[in-house]
Amino acid sequence: MQKVTSRVKSPAKRSASSSTRRVGEGEAKVCSRFHYAVELIGRRWSGAIISVMLGGPQCFNEMLTAVPGLSDRLLTERLRELESEGLVRRTVLPGPPVRVSYELTEAGKSLEPVIESLSRWAERWVKV
Repeated sequence: MQKVTSRVKSPAKRSASSSTRRVGEGEAKVCSRFHYAVELIGRRWSGAIISVMLGGPQCFNEMLTAVPGLSDRLLTERLRELESEGLVRRTVLPGPPVRVSYELTEAGKSLEPVIESLSRWAERWVKV
């Protein structure tokens, strides 16, 4: 299997920072790491895919079934993005038939409290 370089750093390499920093009097600047993370997780379907994968390794069709409205093309695209970012690990399972399983890496699993918190917020405040 090919090693993929990701943009997600290991915990030891992270520096302590908040989501916003004071630049000058009355001025706030959003941390670029925070912004990048929000954009990554906030892409259409990414949060739902990660939420499904928090339950353990999933095969492609299991995820398609678990996330209504998600197309196979978009699932493929998001899984590739999440894999390249170091949040998802792709494993080819020997067959026949050969199957592919996807699971969250340590970095992906560490998003669980974030996804759960967002889910609680959505239950309370989002009207569907």
